[in-house]
Amino acid sequence: MTHASNTSPRKILVTSALPYANGSIHLGHLVEYIQTDIWVRFQKMRGVDCTYVCADDAHGTAIMLKAEQLGHSPEQQIANVKAEHEADFAAFNIGFDNYHSTHSDENRELSTLIYERLKANGHIATRGITQAYDPEKQLFLADRYIKGTCPKCKSEDQYGDNCEKCGATYSPMDLINPKSAISGATPVARESEHFFFTLPAFSDFLKAWTRAGHLQDEVANKMAEWLDAGLQEWDISRDAPYFGFEIPGEPGKYFYVWLDAPIGYIASLKNLLDKQGKDWYEYWKPDSTTEVYHFIGKDIVNFHALFWPAMLHSANLRTPSKICVHGFLTVNGTKMSKSRGTFINARTYLNYLNPEYLRYYFAAKLTSNVDDIDLNLEDFIQRVNSDLVGKVVNIASRTAKFITNAGGVLASNLADPALWQQFVDAGETIASHYESRDYSKAMREIMALADAANEYIATQEPWKLAKQAGAEAQTQVVCTLGINMFRAILTYLKPVVPALTAAAEEFLGETLSWTQPVSFRTGEKINEFKPLLTRIEKDKVDAMIDAGKEALAAVAPAPTAKVESNIEPIAAEIGFDDFAKVDLRVALIANAEHVEGSDKLLRLTLDLGGETRNVFSGIKSAYKPEDLIGKLTVMVANLKPRKMKFGMSEGMVLAAGPGGGEIYLLEPHAGARPGQRVM
Repeated sequence: MTHASNTSPRKILVTSALPYANGSIHLGHLVEYIQTDIWVRFQKMRGVDCTYVCADDAHGTAIMLKAEQLGHSPEQQIANVKAEHEADFAAFNIGFDNYHSTHSDENRELSTLIYERLKANGHIATRGITQAYDPEKQLFLADRYIKGTCPKCKSEDQYGDNCEKCGATYSPMDLINPKSAISGATPVARESEHFFFTLPAFSDFLKAWTRAGHLQDEVANKMAEWLDAGLQEWDISRDAPYFGFEIPGEPGKYFYVWLDAPIGYIASLKNLLDKQGKDWYEYWKPDSTTEVYHFIGKDIVNFHALFWPAMLHSANLRTPSKICVHGFLTVNGTKMSKSRGTFINARTYLNYLNPEYLRYYFAAKLTSNVDDIDLNLEDFIQRVNSDLVGKVVNIASRTAKFITNAGGVLASNLADPALWQQFVDAGETIASHYESRDYSKAMREIMALADAANEYIATQEPWKLAKQAGAEAQTQVVCTLGINMFRAILTYLKPVVPALTAAAEEFLGETLSWTQPVSFRTGEKINEFKPLLTRIEKDKVDAMIDAGKEALAAVAPAPTAKVESNIEPIAAEIGFDDFAKVDLRVALIANAEHVEGSDKLLRLTLDLGGETRNVFSGIKSAYKPEDLIGKLTVMVANLKPRKMKFGMSEGMVLAAGPGGGEIYLLEPHAGARPGQRVM
């Protein structure tokens, strides 16, 4: 763990990644906010001065176009989405100290300050670049906003950088009949001056910084690949029209959204501290002893672990203490899918299920590593019902009525000091797991205590004792220990299930605190027990999945009479000699990485048993680079190399599916080796 010092009190600033103000919060997003919130609640329970800030990421072309589509201003669009986001976060008990927006006066001021420092330090360069331009809409087009006919396989309605049908990559102007996806106009090539952050100047700094304990080892290793390959200058400008902040002194030029987005962390803090008469700079000055923790997903590591610390370093501000990276969420072992109903929005979940269920289940799965976590719906039902209802709440429900029979007063003596000491001693072990974000280990420790408590109660059988003449006092003593074990468990679970704990605190008549070893309550009155949590019913989960499918059906276009199948027709026959010309080989994906400037491509380094090939593949919408490394696939090895705008592509990997998020790489069975021919 990273502490400011061994003697001074800790002060921590915590952030989560900023959700984009263009859509709803879904369960995949909630992995991060729940993970962060648990850590913050734990710190606050331990008496640490911990501040948690976040904001909507509110800039970019996508927001501008969405607002236009809906018939209102971008400002109204981001205000509407912000209200929805805040309501969803509050329902899941995400306890931000401040939730702001990157479209704010504070962020404009700080973005200007940082940019001007970068410029003064010689870290801003300018040069002209040629891009596709929509003459009707009068804006430059990102690749995802250009569609046309693939120049290779002649498939229509393909994006501007790769074909989802055949996998070919190309530049937007190579498309046959390219059209702007916004206006339908034919794009033209136009040059414009852009502004770049000279990231390569910070290579040595970043090589040291990324190995100085700020990143998990696997993240540091990934950043080393970027650094060893050589950093490129980072385009930080966009041309008007663009919804964002205009670059000072440069009319018609705007900060690219990823420049001002991380500055939004500081802006949200400033917005909070200005109200308190405090100074944001105390947290961000170079010699600040405050700890700064960023919680993010593995898909935005390059921005946070390379661009962001380099910008801060140039601007003479401190860098983060720790960047805590998590993996993605799968549901029932596969990517979230709208067609299967498992792409679940926060609001859909809340219509059917208690948010405490999901908070606990995520905690039971989360580790300090970057591994993906799976929401297995059967396991979700079983684990929540078994652990929270069958174990934790069961302790109170089995013992509280006997305390009520004793006038609602706890006994004045301790039945089993050795057993109670186990609950006291477990506190610091559980705390260390929370601190290191190994929540799954903490949950296992807590449930082991719950098992011990239930075993004790089952052995003592207070329901039988209560029927024995003269055993009232013994029954009260046994159940007093039961209630105290319940108190200890809820104290340790409070960061995870705050609403359940609040209900338990009302029953106990106290606020559970973790600032010292858990105490044993004796001789005090508690309130009448009321049910704290109900079991998950499978029909509720099924109804939630059905609601996801219905939401998809509501927005899906109605099929036309001509559409009889969603399977592409079989191509014309070929002879065996034609097929024999195609050399298919097993290939090991030795490396995979994003292609800067492309919305669709991943760059794959394929090992053919000693020979390596560089292949650009349009699978970015379906796969994250980290998930591909080390897997086997099948490639066309004798395809003529094709020069693309991003480099030379030396083959093609084979995949199936309609495109978008549903692309499935072919993967040989175990035993196949790189270089083997596919017969």
